[in-house]
Amino acid sequence: MTTLMIGIEGLTLTKQDKKLLQHPLVSGVIFFARNYENYQQLRHLTQQIRAIRGENFLLAVDQEGGRVIRFRAPFSQLPALGLLGNRHQSNQEQGLALTHLHAWIMAAELLNTDIDLSFSPVLDINNGSDVIGDRAFSQNPHEVIELAKMYSGSMHAAGMKTTAKHYPGHGTVKADSHHHITQDERPQHMIENLDLVPFRTLITANKVDAVMMSHVIYSDVDDQPAGFSKKWIKHLRETVHFQGVIISDDLAMTGATGIGGLKQRYLACREAQVDLALLCQPELCAELLPQINHHDAPGYSQSLRRLHKLKGHSTLNKERPFWEQQRWQQATKAFKALKEL
Repeated sequence: MTTLMIGIEGLTLTKQDKKLLQHPLVSGVIFFARNYENYQQLRHLTQQIRAIRGENFLLAVDQEGGRVIRFRAPFSQLPALGLLGNRHQSNQEQGLALTHLHAWIMAAELLNTDIDLSFSPVLDINNGSDVIGDRAFSQNPHEVIELAKMYSGSMHAAGMKTTAKHYPGHGTVKADSHHHITQDERPQHMIENLDLVPFRTLITANKVDAVMMSHVIYSDVDDQPAGFSKKWIKHLRETVHFQGVIISDDLAMTGATGIGGLKQRYLACREAQVDLALLCQPELCAELLPQINHHDAPGYSQSLRRLHKLKGHSTLNKERPFWEQQRWQQATKAFKALKEL
């Protein structure tokens, strides 16, 4: 059974939000800039959600750095991953050190607010995509692998699980699947030998806890976007041997609309055996949930529990703001010094 991670309306829970949160098919919340005013407000919001759903409930955000940062100061306004790749090309040791600190700071700050996940790292190749670009570490898959291994290990060191995205690779598709129905017409062997290399390598190295699918149609393999494709998900499970959590990108994206209405998109995810589907606009959640038969809902699945923060690894005290804590201060000071070299 595919469960949903939903968006909520604003800075505090509305009556509708509270109703949606209690639906048996809702397993988590994804936050956006509309949900953030300041650190204290965000902590209160996560506490409100936990009061309704408890600890067995995922809280997530896209806090990649660069163009994709949902929470402003005092959260660190970290650079795009592509800048880490640029430094790595000019100075390998510094590039890896910056990558380690970037991942640790990002994860530690979010865990301090009781958010489980940032959907990171991006494993796409920077190969001409308008939406990916410098969100990717590099245009070289082997550089992506080296930096992503460091990034994933540092997220784990901070206590956060990893989400590799966007499988099997969005970086060669120029158009943005948020706003367009996108198609990649390359033969499968070209995708296998470029875009899929980082995914295969990091999954084999046990660095990936979840995979987020893309909404691109890879026409040599299937006429459905990858996030709804039984063929691509079978490939991920049986060829790449991934045993973790499979997540769809937002069901409201234009790239998903070729499947049909919201209910058809959700049912396609379920049929393809996606574990968790994103639906980021609360008004669409309120539209979809009454249409779904949830009487056989499994409750909070064991697979989703794999994505909770690593017990015993949390590096900061949740009782104090992160900026007051010595380890965070040391990490940000080191990151700033390396950036200025």
